[in-house]
Amino acid sequence: MGFLDKLRGELVDIVEWIDDSRHTLVWRFPRFHNQIKNGAQLIVRPGQVAVFVHRGQLADVFEPGHYTLKTDNMPILSTLQGWAHGFDSPFKAEVYFVTTRQMTDLKWGTPNPIMLRDADFGPIRLRAFGTYTLKAIDPKALLTELVGTDSSFEAEEVSELLRSIIGTAFADMIGTSKVAALDLASQYQEMSDDLRKMVCERIDDEYGLEVPQLFIVNISLPEAVEKAMDTRSSMGVIGDMNQFQQYQMGQAMVSAAENPAGGGAAEGMGLGMGFAMANRMVGGAGMAAPASAPPPPPPGVQWHVAVDGQTQGPFNIEQMAQGISSGQVSDTSQVWCTGMAGWSAAGQVSQLAGHFNASPPPPPPPPPPA
Repeated sequence: MGFLDKLRGELVDIVEWIDDSRHTLVWRFPRFHNQIKNGAQLIVRPGQVAVFVHRGQLADVFEPGHYTLKTDNMPILSTLQGWAHGFDSPFKAEVYFVTTRQMTDLKWGTPNPIMLRDADFGPIRLRAFGTYTLKAIDPKALLTELVGTDSSFEAEEVSELLRSIIGTAFADMIGTSKVAALDLASQYQEMSDDLRKMVCERIDDEYGLEVPQLFIVNISLPEAVEKAMDTRSSMGVIGDMNQFQQYQMGQAMVSAAENPAGGGAAEGMGLGMGFAMANRMVGGAGMAAPASAPPPPPPGVQWHVAVDGQTQGPFNIEQMAQGISSGQVSDTSQVWCTGMAGWSAAGQVSQLAGHFNASPPPPPPPPPPA
């Protein structure tokens, strides 16, 4: 091999792109004055496509493979350059490498809530977010519509556009689907497929892109609506609210009794809950009365009890009697009712004093022996 042949061999260019990123869609091969020497080697790796551009016109497209650039494998560029009988000198052209593999881990979401008329809740607002993948399927359309003369084009540069397209398509789909808000979770897969098809129809022909996968991760309601739904579910689990409240008050009374360090505050809480339970029992008895029963008598005297510096009540005479019999009201407890000049000890009030001294009558005598 002569010196000139050896030198010519060393001058042969290698045009290639070793992609060390995960989100670059298009990359332009850097070349001084865009000159590529005769016999240059073009290496297109799997997941790539090489596109030659001459003076603003798209030329030849090369699929993955190893090529020696010459007139027989560059028919469009040869026509544009006017190479009727081959070429020996360097030529000018821009080479763009386009990634055809899927770009993963891309996210989308609705920037603002979407108004929806729901059959269960009426007008509500929904938010949604998810993930998608992106792939170039038409390099020429991508270069023409989005890339232009950029030396590189990242997926982030088109992600804002895609999020807007996905958000608009989601609003159109959710508005026409008529799916109840409580049934949305069971429709995620079907809705994801429909949404992906709608998005692909809007970007494949115009931008040369495709969304191979799109997933709806979550569709959420406003926080206030979610809290109302949680409350409604809790009430359904509890069942009879009266029985649940009685159980809760009973548990609180047991806890107060087991905590003697609570002092007057614990006593006041137990007294209040005891009166409340008595009130429920009296109210429950009234509710259970037949419809033909006579109307209730006019309300009697309403009593107030001072406990730990606070006023408890009002209580009727039956509730006061139950409080006295259970020991929650003692003869020294301060009480007051309408007509009294001031607070007085319960044992010194004539209407209540009898309940402290009441004792059971003597038992009946035993029967005579047979």
